[in-house]
Amino acid sequence: MHQKLMTEAIKARNLAYAPYSGFRVGAALLGGDKIYTGSNIENISFGATCCAERVAIFKAVSEGIRDLKAIAVVSDSKNSTFPCGICLQVMAEFSIQKIIVSDGRGGYREYTLDQLLPCVFDDINRS
Repeated sequence: MHQKLMTEAIKARNLAYAPYSGFRVGAALLGGDKIYTGSNIENISFGATCCAERVAIFKAVSEGIRDLKAIAVVSDSKNSTFPCGICLQVMAEFSIQKIIVSDGRGGYREYTLDQLLPCVFDDINRS
């Protein structure tokens, strides 16, 4: 399944709208028994930009899917591109525990959410 997610993330990356940075990112999310994809969508007002990971997650959630199992992330970089803190926090909200990151050379590594966001903001930490 990892390779299928990476393949779909690459397809999504190719659809990115990144006219300002030129940095394209794609994500593929396994939700239920379906793959949801997303690409980064930039805006001239950078705060209005949405990351590929959140696009994929929001697509699944907006269709009523809550069983989000794994997400793969690829970019144009020759190095690994990790999800940003906002995306990691959204992953925490929906309990996505498996994050697969391209190494930029055709391979990938798998991480847990705890490895990438060890101090998650949640109900326990909020009180």
